[in-house]
Amino acid sequence: MRLRRTLPTLAASVALAATATACGSSGGGTGGSTTQDLKGQSLTVAAVWSGTEQENFKKVLDVFTAKTGATVSYTSTGDNLSTVVGSKIEGNDPMDVVMVAQPGVIKQFADKGWLAPLSPAVTDTAKKNYAGIWSSLGTVNGTQYGLYFKAADKSTVWYNPTAFQNAGIQPPTTFDDLLKAGRTLSDSGTPAFSVAGQAGWPLTDWFENIYLSQAGPELYDKLTKHEIPWTDPSVGKALTTLGKVFGDRQLVAGGGQGALQTDFPTSVQQVFGPQPKAAMTYEGDFVGGVIASELKKQVGTDAKVFPFPAVDGGKAPVMGAGDAAVVLKGAKHPEAAQKLVEFLAGPEAAAVWAKAGGFISPNKAVDPSIYPDDTTRQFAKSVIDAGDAFRFDMSDQAPAAFGGTAGQGEWKDLQDFLANPSDVQGAAAKLEADAAKAYKG
Repeated sequence: MRLRRTLPTLAASVALAATATACGSSGGGTGGSTTQDLKGQSLTVAAVWSGTEQENFKKVLDVFTAKTGATVSYTSTGDNLSTVVGSKIEGNDPMDVVMVAQPGVIKQFADKGWLAPLSPAVTDTAKKNYAGIWSSLGTVNGTQYGLYFKAADKSTVWYNPTAFQNAGIQPPTTFDDLLKAGRTLSDSGTPAFSVAGQAGWPLTDWFENIYLSQAGPELYDKLTKHEIPWTDPSVGKALTTLGKVFGDRQLVAGGGQGALQTDFPTSVQQVFGPQPKAAMTYEGDFVGGVIASELKKQVGTDAKVFPFPAVDGGKAPVMGAGDAAVVLKGAKHPEAAQKLVEFLAGPEAAAVWAKAGGFISPNKAVDPSIYPDDTTRQFAKSVIDAGDAFRFDMSDQAPAAFGGTAGQGEWKDLQDFLANPSDVQGAAAKLEADAAKAYKG
């Protein structure tokens, strides 16, 4: 599960070097005023973030220190967050606050008794500033343990505007129009899509967007929890739709076999590099980091984006991910830890990082003008406008053995489907067998 976060983070760490300044506006945690009521207390905070993401998050923490007097030390865990947190707890030296990405990990930590419930001040602020879905994602058995601070929009299709102009087409709004546009692009000499099939996780995101739009949020939630099997007709229908892309060599650069040898950064390079091999690539808002840092292209000019289109008359999907703050049980300064999470629940904390770039907030109280460019504003607006229709990445909510491990489970099954998209029933059966095994475990 960490792989999908590491690649974008490494790419974005060089790209997003805008200077952040502390936001002086009031709002959010700690009452919106300089109280210094926590002076002398020291907090420890851990997250996966490194590089520029770490620097920008530390600027958020610096504002909290200026407001409250509490000092905050930050630790980057890299991809081993669960292991690091577990070892600290076993050593009777838990961090105070940890930023956790997946709802499944929040549940895992809560089930182990590692987490303290969020204070009423935090949950009340969350109710005021967030759509209910975000609090639900941080809730286990009726108790809210997580406050989502950072979001990601993974319902985005990136395109080369020169290729679109040469083909005489506009960004499509329906999946059928996407297929038509893809064939027009191919006829003009540029294959439609570069598909990052090597790792497997981008293929899960392809499926999830189609399934959410076509089957709807209710069935999406049931499949996420494995309350319906992967042999359900709705899954076969979504796989059939996905196969219209994967099974058409006219639409996929290099065909299925070529896609299976294409990693995520290469899929972006094939669209926006010096010699484009495709006109579009599907992945989340973090694609912009690769475009800007590695390819030195201007997002919004050299590279543009449109929402993942609606499928079969359904609503256009808004699916993504995020990072939530949790307070560990046994924290040395529990009151200060809760105050920090309350601060993160307000617009002031989000504004600090939003100004720096490489960040979108699910907090509807954040002023959109704070974001540094129109593309980022578009992502943030999409997440906010979705409200409770937003859905978290399905595979990130599944057991890691099914939804988050290279070479097995959903990743491998969809790679096999990419190689042979005509076998819809076989793919569904393999997905169900692997899901059943993982969810029982």
